[in-house]
Amino acid sequence: MDSGVIEGGLNVTLTIRLLMHSKEVGSIIGKKGESVKKMREESGARINISEGNCPERIITLAGPTTAIFKAFSMIIDKLEEDISSSISNSPGSSKPPVTLRIVVPASQCGSLIGKGGCKIKEIRELTGAQVQVAGDMLPNSTERAITIAGTIQSIIECVKQICVVMLESPPKGVTIPYRPKPSGSPVIFAGGQAYAVQGQHAIPQPDLTKLHQLAMQQSPFQQIPSNQGFTTTMDAAAQTSHEMTIPNDLIGCIIGRQGAKINEIRQMSGAQIKIANPVEGSSDRQVTITGSAASISLAEYLINARLSSEATGLASN
Repeated sequence: MDSGVIEGGLNVTLTIRLLMHSKEVGSIIGKKGESVKKMREESGARINISEGNCPERIITLAGPTTAIFKAFSMIIDKLEEDISSSISNSPGSSKPPVTLRIVVPASQCGSLIGKGGCKIKEIRELTGAQVQVAGDMLPNSTERAITIAGTIQSIIECVKQICVVMLESPPKGVTIPYRPKPSGSPVIFAGGQAYAVQGQHAIPQPDLTKLHQLAMQQSPFQQIPSNQGFTTTMDAAAQTSHEMTIPNDLIGCIIGRQGAKINEIRQMSGAQIKIANPVEGSSDRQVTITGSAASISLAEYLINARLSSEATGLASN
């Protein structure tokens, strides 16, 4: 299936998620929302922009492929226009390429990269765009960012090629979408729900709640009753420890490059995780997880999900 088939022969409904800086989003929305309204009317695509006063926001494009790529082209044109106007205000500067990020489920990144990087190399050569798949998942999600840079036409062609791969290799398992958050919001769990604390308010976080519930379903620990009030992931009063063993040959996929994966699991779960040194004659490593019942079960779930990905050849260290 080539990109021509995507545009013409199949009436496929696509969803593309773009991760953008707030300033770029403001330009796309336009004064009183006029710019985004025009994009919706002319393309026929559904264009949804995430709420919130965050440094980053998500723009979701959904609809038939022709509508999606029309809307996408209009967004790229707008970004290019902004680059041109900023250059004209500072003469002598060289014009940078248009750069944007799309967000995709991590389980599809293996297909996008291909064996030994062959697929992503093919996409780069075919489209002329620079493409980089992030090695780590975005915070509190199972999605990764793909950064694309180049001319308007090369970026559009590159996204079409990525869409072909994504249609041919649907996501596996549960996808927890990335939702940009104001930086530094502590997370608390109460009554089986996750909340981010922002000032005096606790804002429900459905994505984290889903992850937390998945962990609790598979956990040997009892969930703390909600009538005991809020329990933070770092609640010292309810600290406990849990040990698990992981085969030596799989420990690398848990640790990740320079400890990136294990740090990500620590950050998402709020648990302390210690990996014992190898023991002579043993084919396993001891992993000790310390924290509240909720944070331990979340850490254990994330470790098992990582092991499961490795077993099916999807994990990328």
